[in-house]
Amino acid sequence: MNIPFLGNRHAKAGGVPPTADPDLLAECELLRAQAAEEGVVLDDTPASLEALDQLIPRWRDDEETLTWLGTDAGLYLGTVLIRTVPGARWEIRADGEPVVRLTSGREIEVVESGHDWAASGVPELSQLYAEVAEA
Repeated sequence: MNIPFLGNRHAKAGGVPPTADPDLLAECELLRAQAAEEGVVLDDTPASLEALDQLIPRWRDDEETLTWLGTDAGLYLGTVLIRTVPGARWEIRADGEPVVRLTSGREIEVVESGHDWAASGVPELSQLYAEVAEA
């Protein structure tokens, strides 16, 4: 998936993946607005992921909202990971996909997980966070 506001970035010579601006990826405007309407504060903590998992998925009837919200959910999951898991960082793959890279080298495709969560609620964001943070 290519996130439009990231542009078409490709790894530079030497194979070092480009990094992303964490503040830009943390915006998640639609997700934050939807959460606020339900009284959920997104404070970039694991507890906020649990609160998101409890939201009633009213967005599933609107395909455009579903796609956008899924992207935001993945970016928000990534934001929580990089802010709370030591050494976790954003990288942009050659295909334009933002991923979270752990110190172990493991790559977490958070946007794909966000889309799955928005469409079906599985995996729960808090559960995925717990699995990744434990590793």
